[in-house]
This record gives sequence, structure tokens and C-alpha cells, in this order.
Amino acid sequence: RLVLRAALANGLDVVAVNDPFIDLEYMVYMFKYDSTHGRYKGEVKLDGGKLIVDGKAIAVFQEMKPTAIPWGSAGADYVVESTGVFTTIEKAKAHLEGGAKKVVISAPSADAPMFVMGVNEEKYEPSMSIVSNASCTTNCLAPVAKVVNDSFGIVEGLMTTVHAYTATQKTVDGPSAKAWRDGRTAAQNIIPASTGAAKAVGKVIPDLNGKLTGMAFRVPTPDVSVVDLTCKLSKGASMDEIKAAVKAAAEGPMKGVLGYTEEQVVSSDFIGDTHSSIFDAKACIALTPTFVKLIS
Repeated sequence: RLVLRAALANGLDVVAVNDPFIDLEYMVYMFKYDSTHGRYKGEVKLDGGKLIVDGKAIAVFQEMKPTAIPWGSAGADYVVESTGVFTTIEKAKAHLEGGAKKVVISAPSADAPMFVMGVNEEKYEPSMSIVSNASCTTNCLAPVAKVVNDSFGIVEGLMTTVHAYTATQKTVDGPSAKAWRDGRTAAQNIIPASTGAAKAVGKVIPDLNGKLTGMAFRVPTPDVSVVDLTCKLSKGASMDEIKAAVKAAAEGPMKGVLGYTEEQVVSSDFIGDTHSSIFDAKACIALTPTFVKLIS
């Protein structure tokens, strides 16, 4: 639903969506109302078995298997695979069999080429038909890590993400066989969890491969997470120098991807912000010129 909102806001021509779990009438309702991002400001309705958004007809499919989705006949060139299920090349290529030309996986992938905008998208080649956009945390961490590594060098680092709860968590305590703590009530607890986001940075910035790892704390907020990167620098720098480097990138080559703020902001101030990462200059601290904690 949020991909559709973002696509329409950026003038993309959306021709079809697939959701096997809800009917069209309920789809209209779910798209129109969002507890976190608010009511959709345009017109949403159903007509003739299609989803109509601001007068634009969007075909709706309800297929469980990607191979059965007629992307080709619907005129879809690009498919966003956002189920979290078909995240390998082998699984995602089922969309190509349905007629799509390119697939963008909205999650990390074990084998698909991984890209983070502002960091390594120049490595994309037209021959790549299936790509991964990594995770939300990797998109927050990688731009900051790139700027700092390019300017001062990162010897090693640990990342902690203080992460908003997600749909897989529980409203009350329940079973979670793989990770017991994940089954505890999301709204009552700070829950330590694993994440591969820091290690994934090594895939998009090869120079940092093996130098970063991290973990997560799931906290009782519905949206906006924070990355804490604590790292050792190879070239000593004052915090002002680090801030200046990040600000220059945010206003230059990474504009629109990396943001920079010195305001007294909190997480909810960024709901709906389109940047991948916003560097919080006020929250960053240094122990020595080569040992720093950066917040974004």
C-alpha cells in the first residue's frame, strides 16, 4: 500500500497490483485509511473489478503463485516484490514468467544484486532483471557509512538499530519458535533482536565487508527507526569535521537520499520523510578523534 502511495506521488504509472489475501472492497478501505500515515488525500474507489485511484484504473489480481500473475498482459514492466517471501533470484524470477521485465525485491536477498540508492546504484547493469533494494535499516546505515568511510576510513564498527515494531510481532505474548523473545508483546517491551543489516552494508560497500555487524532493539513505536553506528576511524577527525562531510554529501551527491538536521527533533517528526537516512547532528558524540557514535 505504501509502495503504491509513493509510486503515485512520484508520477509512476501503476497498472496492476496482486494480493491474494483481501478482496477488492477491503483493498479500497485499506489503501484509503492508514493509522500511521493518515487518510489518502485523493479519491479511491472500485469500479468494474478494478481499483480506481484518482481516476486511474489499476488491475487487481489475487494469485498465490507469481507465475500465475499476468503482468505482461497488464502492461507491467517493473514489479515490486514486497511479500518478503520470494526474495531469491530463483523465486523472484517467477514474476518474469508472468511477463514482467524487471523485479525489484523490497528486502535483502541472499543472491540477487543488492543496491542502496546514493551508495552503489551506479553498479546497476541493464542485464540485471532481478535486484534487491536491501532492508530499511541498510538504507539508513549505508549512506552514512559510505560518507564516513570515504572521508575518514572505518576500521571496524558496531551498529544498533532502535527499530519500530513490525507486522510480524505480537499484540499479546504468543509463540515464536525460532526466536522466543520475538513472541513477546510489542507494545510493552524493548525486545533485542538479530539483524543482518550491518553485514549487508558489506555487499553494497565492498571496502566495509567484514568490518561491520550489529543488532536491533524492537521498541513500542509504529514508525521511524534509528541507527546508531559506533565505529573506529582510521583517520582522526573532530565531530565538526564529520558533520561537515555528511552535510556536504546531503546537499550534494546524496541529496534526496541522505538528509542532515541540527534541529531538536524526535522520531515522529520524520514520519513520511522520503529520505533513506537523516543524520542527527545533535545526537552524535565522540570519545576520541578515532572513536565515534553516529546517529541517523
